[in-house]
Amino acid sequence: MNLIMAEVHRLIAQKGVEEARRQAITKHERVIVEAAYQVLSEEADKLGFTYSGFALTSLPHKPQTDMVWRREGHNLTMLVQSGVDRSGAALGVPYGSYARFILLFLQSEAIKTGSREIELGRSMRVWLGNMGLSIGGTTYRLVNEQARRISGCTLTFYADRDHKEIMRRGGFVDGAITMADMAGDQPSLWQERVLLNEEFHRALQNHPVPLSEAALRAIGPRSMVLDIYIWLAYRLHALKTDVEVSWPSLYAQFGAGYGRLRDFRAGFLAGLELAVAVYPEARIGLDDHGVVLRPSRPAVAKS
Repeated sequence: MNLIMAEVHRLIAQKGVEEARRQAITKHERVIVEAAYQVLSEEADKLGFTYSGFALTSLPHKPQTDMVWRREGHNLTMLVQSGVDRSGAALGVPYGSYARFILLFLQSEAIKTGSREIELGRSMRVWLGNMGLSIGGTTYRLVNEQARRISGCTLTFYADRDHKEIMRRGGFVDGAITMADMAGDQPSLWQERVLLNEEFHRALQNHPVPLSEAALRAIGPRSMVLDIYIWLAYRLHALKTDVEVSWPSLYAQFGAGYGRLRDFRAGFLAGLELAVAVYPEARIGLDDHGVVLRPSRPAVAKS
């Protein structure tokens, strides 16, 4: 069953989730059904936000040996440079789903409050828990590692036209996101607040992309699917006509970690199916040349 073409949302609405589950044969199809059902069953959805630059470029999915990460998107180039610790050792470039969820929390809070100063305390732990990232043991170490990388790195965005700098060697935060020692039952793992970098905060305020928290929760710790969902949320509602995005362009934006284009296609299509499952209004098509984006209603209904 091709769940994109079979319109899983309509199947659930007309036949019920049990019938959709019955028709799902593979593990991947069952994940799609559950994600679509989770989003459809949410009555009042909360909003998340991200900077539009992350809809066109993305962080790595896995650890990188290089200390500078460069990614091309639609008319945009992003450079992320690793910071160093007190001894001068490289911290590394942030990567994976944990880094993305930390940044989504910070950006969402900044837009909701209108302030660069983000309160952490228990709220970040609760939010990450709601996204399926419970903090403890190995997860604690992974989140702490990404927080240190996010705190230390520098960030530059270039527009392709005339190589104009959009964000000049900024960062995500001023200072550091620090976590408390995990000894005992800590009421809070985080310091009370952190200050977003002024340039990053300005870019976010000028170009926010609204996201569905229910969709983010249904995607969970799947970094490529998060990137694809954010890309669709940014591009689809702004289209006036159909636009085809070629496989080489998709590979350049999303293909980090894939050595060959044909290997990337299989992974991207699986991620695309799940991203569409949590974005019921998304209208897309597929052909031999790439993905066809069609004008769609926003991922989050305007209030």
